[in-house]
Amino acid sequence: MAHNEAVSPLADAAAFGALFHESPTGLLILDTELRILRINVNRPVLHEAPPVQITGRHLTDVYDLSAPGEVLAMLHGVLESGTPARGQLVGVRPKSAPGPESLFSVSVSRLEDSQGRILGVLVEMLDVTEREKTRARVRVFGSVREHVGQTLDVVATCEELVQEVVPDFADIAVVEVVDAVIRGEDPPPSPLGREVPLRRTAFGHSGGDEQMHAHPVGDVRALPFPTPYAQTLADLKPRLVTLGPDTPWLAAVPKRGKAIRASDAHSLITAPLTLRGTVLGLLSLYRTDQADLYDNGDVTLALAIAAHTALCIDNARRYTREHTIAMTIQRHVLLPRPASQTTVETAHLHVPSEVGGGGGYDTFALSGARTALEVGEVVGQGIHAATTLGQMRTAYHSLAALDLEPDELLARLNDTAIGLAQERAALPPGDRMPLRGSCAYAVYDPLAQTCTIALAGHPPPVIAHPDGRTEIPDLSAGPPLGSAEGPPFAATTIPVADGSVLAFYTASLLHTSPSTDTLQRVLAHPDRPLQDLCDDVLYRLRNDTRHGDVFLLLARTHPFPADQVATWQLDNHPQAVATARARAQQQIALWGVDEETAYTTEMIVSELVTNAVRYGTSPLRLRLIKDRTLTCEVHDGNPLAPRLRHAKTVDEGGRGLFIVAQLAQNWGVRYSLDGKTVWAEQIL
Repeated sequence: MAHNEAVSPLADAAAFGALFHESPTGLLILDTELRILRINVNRPVLHEAPPVQITGRHLTDVYDLSAPGEVLAMLHGVLESGTPARGQLVGVRPKSAPGPESLFSVSVSRLEDSQGRILGVLVEMLDVTEREKTRARVRVFGSVREHVGQTLDVVATCEELVQEVVPDFADIAVVEVVDAVIRGEDPPPSPLGREVPLRRTAFGHSGGDEQMHAHPVGDVRALPFPTPYAQTLADLKPRLVTLGPDTPWLAAVPKRGKAIRASDAHSLITAPLTLRGTVLGLLSLYRTDQADLYDNGDVTLALAIAAHTALCIDNARRYTREHTIAMTIQRHVLLPRPASQTTVETAHLHVPSEVGGGGGYDTFALSGARTALEVGEVVGQGIHAATTLGQMRTAYHSLAALDLEPDELLARLNDTAIGLAQERAALPPGDRMPLRGSCAYAVYDPLAQTCTIALAGHPPPVIAHPDGRTEIPDLSAGPPLGSAEGPPFAATTIPVADGSVLAFYTASLLHTSPSTDTLQRVLAHPDRPLQDLCDDVLYRLRNDTRHGDVFLLLARTHPFPADQVATWQLDNHPQAVATARARAQQQIALWGVDEETAYTTEMIVSELVTNAVRYGTSPLRLRLIKDRTLTCEVHDGNPLAPRLRHAKTVDEGGRGLFIVAQLAQNWGVRYSLDGKTVWAEQIL
């Protein structure tokens, strides 16, 4: 018994220390005068100063509380009655600290010694800031769904929206609707042209200050460019913007900039009012210094609110043919979005010009997990330029399918351009449009982590390395497309590290920006989201639309996952076929490929390795790549091309590639300095 009594204080001390050092809940011990005796050191949000500077001070001297009178009454009540208080929501921030307060669920228990003397209280504080934010967002969205859209009037619907989001979700809210929609006309397709006027239909401010208006309600004007407002309606993506005195685009909107500064707004969300691909308007939400900064959760809520409001606006104007018309226009006008590959993230920027022009960008998958990146433009404007661009795009897609190296692809593409120009020479004089253009074509290999680039009269890309360094590689520009004379095209292979960003652009970017220094400054932070980098480039462009459309394609590179590729060296011997089949069988079983695909893969491996042993030379190599497709590659040192032929009935062999062509979704041959690689793909 004596032994237990001796150990008990040590155990109590250990438990007490663990409670304060390891508990995920914030803990405070207050004496009977509500002075802080001890604080949980694992909760930095509860103390910006060291604990030694906090202990001994009154609770209200250390913290600003959302309702100090109610909190003090609760603490005194627990001291007097001994009845614990549980789960009281209290807003807390360190005394005089800037920024928003944190929300805590506070529970209080009285502390007594073994003789029943009151020592103070234990305060448990659980951070529920994010939970309460989520609940608040749900309440706001529920209120919007219930109260917005009560009438079949566009202006009334917008006013209802402002009433529901101010002040619970925004300190300032502005709704602008395409003027044609107000009159009941068909909404324009996306992207919205710069000249399309919008009417300010509703405005709300939590302070009720009419001086915060940049423009009065009812004002009709096109949105200023370049700003987050215009860019949101150009690509139908929301923008989350932090506002400050050095925000670059405020100079383009002096009246709005003055109103933003006067309101002390620090955070902005712009969300498009869209429905089935058409643009109805724009919702702009601001928060001032009295509220938290917006975050990505708030962007999601803004999009949901905008979607509901757009549907209500659509019902109000009784629009019945919008979907068919909008989709038809989009299919014929809008450029396709770049396809995302496993090892390449992409984003793009398109700034239309007054003169128009034929330009574009493209990304598509190649064999061996590689990705092709292309940016180019052709001389001319209007339907002639668009037709030429379509012809050239078809040509380079066909050439890329042949696994040509970038310099050889541009040479063949140049031959195509010369041929098309000769055909046009036979047309009547009014239809003889010149056929000249430029192109940057690159192939990224994630297995080797290299990018091979060739240029045809095109500016070189900017490369941003993961450490923030940027460079413009010294590449041969090559002659423009359509040139019968000039130096040969050249390809340069550049190593690229994981997280590097490649920036390809059209020459028009150099006319609307002082130099590539602007692009390099933006790309000096390559870890930022690619779309944010595109937006920053846009905000720094001069509003000069006389030099053709601006296209920018950003690509962030990553290596191919090591566990999704397997490579084996093979002996140049007939036994290599059985060895290759066995290793392929083990690997695809490890990857969990279905039985049918596994059997087909074994057949393909057998036929390709047999051909390599019979007709190729050392070294022999087998590689399997598991991506969205399952690729089998067999490399040998013989540069001669294999030929697919249809064997006769009496032939004992000669059907290898024919069998592969029937089994695979796609197959081809890729040449290199040390031989060739025959590959075959299956869709997973």
